[in-house]
Amino acid sequence: MHIDYHTHHARCGHASGSLEEYVQQGIRLGLDQLGLSDHMPLLHVNPADYYPEMAMAMEELPRYVEECLKLKERYRGQIDIRIGLEGDYIEGWEQQIGDIVAAYPWDYIIGSVHFLGEWDVTDFRQVHHWEGKDVLSVYRTYYEAVAKAAATGFYDIMGHLDVIKRFGHKPAPEQEAELRMLEADALAAVARSGRAMELNASGLSKPCAEMFPSLRMLEEAYRLGIPVTVGSDAHQPEKLSEHLEQARELLYEVGFRELAVFEGRERASVKLTV
Repeated sequence: MHIDYHTHHARCGHASGSLEEYVQQGIRLGLDQLGLSDHMPLLHVNPADYYPEMAMAMEELPRYVEECLKLKERYRGQIDIRIGLEGDYIEGWEQQIGDIVAAYPWDYIIGSVHFLGEWDVTDFRQVHHWEGKDVLSVYRTYYEAVAKAAATGFYDIMGHLDVIKRFGHKPAPEQEAELRMLEADALAAVARSGRAMELNASGLSKPCAEMFPSLRMLEEAYRLGIPVTVGSDAHQPEKLSEHLEQARELLYEVGFRELAVFEGRERASVKLTV
């Protein structure tokens, strides 16, 4: 079974293509399951005063879900659509996140940490925030947020666990031991939560030139028994499933033999094929 559980479309402002174009591309590629998982609306910043084109507007959220449901029915028998959301974890905004999670008939929610306060660490327009920062301290704050996100129970899949490395900022070699401890603590929190995580292949196209998470984190996830799924994090229909063959091969080399899939917030497993 071939799946892709992480995609974005034009509603979020920084992607292109309609939901239906993604579905049609998925059919052309022979996907068995396609997860539609656009960004949750911004909660903790005023979209009018923040960087533009970060996420769908709040009034678009019900329209997004309605369109996903229609496409699920329209293409039934051709491709299995799963209705998802990439839901930011923002400390202090748990009530509002929980309200969105509870309000719609999701198949799954990806829990991702993009924001440290008002700094989106994944936005190329905000890399200047690294200037003058203690890199290890930023990593510490980031992985603490990942652990807190896993503990909320809001999410089914923990997304791109080490995306903090996206632009190539890494702690110094002599800080390697603490970095590994931070990674291990975050993975232990995911394991305790009983949630799955993703292998996000998009990192191969980013400055870090490595999937999210790294091989060593995947190996630890396997040791801990954390279920894993895969996603391309495509922001254009033509990028759908990009690098996922490599992702499946890497998972198989680590030892994984199943992928996590979701329906109605319930997890099941399918055979990992390479």
